Amino acid sequence: MTFRLRLAAAAAAVLALSTGAFADGSFNDAQKKEIGEVVRQYLMANPEVLLDVSKALEAKQAQQEQDQRSTVLQSSAKQVFHAPADYVAGNPKGDVTMVEFFDYNCGWCKKGFPEVMSLLDKDQNLRFVLKEFPIFGGDSDYAAMAAIAAKKQNKYWELHKALFEHEGKVTKEVVDEVAVKQGIDLAKLKADMKDPAVAQEIADNHALAQSLAINGTPGFIIDDKVSPGYLPAAELAQMIDQVRSGGGCKLC
Repeated sequence: MTFRLRLAAAAAAVLALSTGAFADGSFNDAQKKEIGEVVRQYLMANPEVLLDVSKALEAKQAQQEQDQRSTVLQSSAKQVFHAPADYVAGNPKGDVTMVEFFDYNCGWCKKGFPEVMSLLDKDQNLRFVLKEFPIFGGDSDYAAMAAIAAKKQNKYWELHKALFEHEGKVTKEVVDEVAVKQGIDLAKLKADMKDPAVAQEIADNHALAQSLAINGTPGFIIDDKVSPGYLPAAELAQMIDQVRSGGGCKLC
């Protein structure tokens, strides 16, 4: 069989697999075996094709994720940037909003915490929205619930900062200890953590993160851009400057 025929057969095999022709009986067993052998021989002789296919698939998936994020940001801008339950740090009336999804036991979130604080110190016109997004188990769930409940004592920001400044894993015991050091009434905090609204806020954040294809922490959103993963202050500042130089917020 010539190279052109082999390539055509390989293409036919891929097409057959994608359209279900193998499954619906369009090829008999001998034809299936022959096509499979042609594909195998071609890939053995040209393994770089698999790399090309992998790269093309990654690019397609990345574009699909970006399209999905753009759609969700457009339709859920209020929930992303102005959900009533979210704590807002920085300048509440700032001209650009930065959103972060985080977990108190996320190493990259802890690494990024000083970067975020530095950015807030330098940029007095930045509005910062915090989304509790616990993904590392029961201790993280407890920490997120405690932070949300601390809003009722006007201590969210203090507890948030103290938990990220803690060295080591943030366990339930650590949360209680840190809360007391921040002047929080622990008995009231524990009672407030049982409010169904606390669990609902976390559930809403998880659903929103999933819709935005944010599968880990940290995850940053600055206007119409979603950036999963750790970012240093300089890169965050660059994204913010791009929003301002581009005429301001489109969504935030």
